[in-house]
Amino acid sequence: MPLYMDIHNVDSDEFSAEDVVKAHMEDLAVEDKFGVKQLKYWVNEQGKTIFCLMEGPSKEACNQVHLESHGNTACNIIEVADDEYNLFMGQGTDVNDLAKTDSGDLDPGYRTILLTNIVCFSQNSNGYFKKIKGLVIENNGVIIREPTNQIMVTFIYATDAVSCATSIMELLKSSSSKLEFNLAVVSGNPVDEEGTTFFEETKSKINSLCSLGLNKKLYLDNETVALSKKELQEQQEKQTNFTLVNNDDFVFSLMLHNTINKHFNRSDFKSEDLFSEIGMSKSQASRKIKSLTGQAPNQLIQESRLQRALGKMSQSQKTIAEIAYQSGFNSPTYFTRVFRKRFGISPTEFITQLP
Repeated sequence: MPLYMDIHNVDSDEFSAEDVVKAHMEDLAVEDKFGVKQLKYWVNEQGKTIFCLMEGPSKEACNQVHLESHGNTACNIIEVADDEYNLFMGQGTDVNDLAKTDSGDLDPGYRTILLTNIVCFSQNSNGYFKKIKGLVIENNGVIIREPTNQIMVTFIYATDAVSCATSIMELLKSSSSKLEFNLAVVSGNPVDEEGTTFFEETKSKINSLCSLGLNKKLYLDNETVALSKKELQEQQEKQTNFTLVNNDDFVFSLMLHNTINKHFNRSDFKSEDLFSEIGMSKSQASRKIKSLTGQAPNQLIQESRLQRALGKMSQSQKTIAEIAYQSGFNSPTYFTRVFRKRFGISPTEFITQLP
């Protein structure tokens, strides 16, 4: 049967894990009636949030179990793939279906996600990818995906993610290889109140940050800061290497990401067009872009085009000319000149050294 996961937001001053345990027992008493099997649940007492994992014939059947047993229906239910669930949520254990961490604490269901975006422009990579995997293991992370130039990792504890990201940053900066990169760390729920996919909002946030150019920045969201302060006070000392990101920054980064992506094929798309589309003045937009990315607006647009070109070069057999035009450059010659100036080698040289 399909696998489903839901989210419940509880509006009660007296919310506790004991209340949820009782409600879960009531679910178990009626689940067979609807062909549903309750598998595991996560309780965030501070956030007053519950996540339930179950097998069932449909979303409606899963919701009917809650409705009949105690009346507290879900805010949202999504279908989840087994492999994705296991990668993100497979850590820890459970006691009578109640999710616990390996240390025996309640597992609140939150996960902190680290995304690295790294491109090497020399053949001497010094095995940095293998070293990063070692740092992930050392900090109790689980690698979710490993595309050509990206690594996504999930952590139960925000402090582990911060420690891992800091170590990766130090590794990349000290490498003798010519590396361009950025990293981001964002925390969030497996199921959002709106949306249809696993960690949808969190993935959207972290991808938007890592699309803002290979600027050697390490972004950290406020949610992760709050979680890490709660988990381990001394971890604050390691957060000085991060660019802190609040909710307004996420909204702005998503707007930049979507607008630039929308016009990737337009070689005449300039900063003035960007300002107009996002509805901000030149001075206001330039100030916010510089603060978030360390780049001027036109530099951000060009950096985004180069990042798209790097992805195409690593994942397809297209010619340099095809890649140039599809990435928004008005000629292969101009693309080659910009690429060499930015990365120190030509596009052809970069392609020849790819594995």
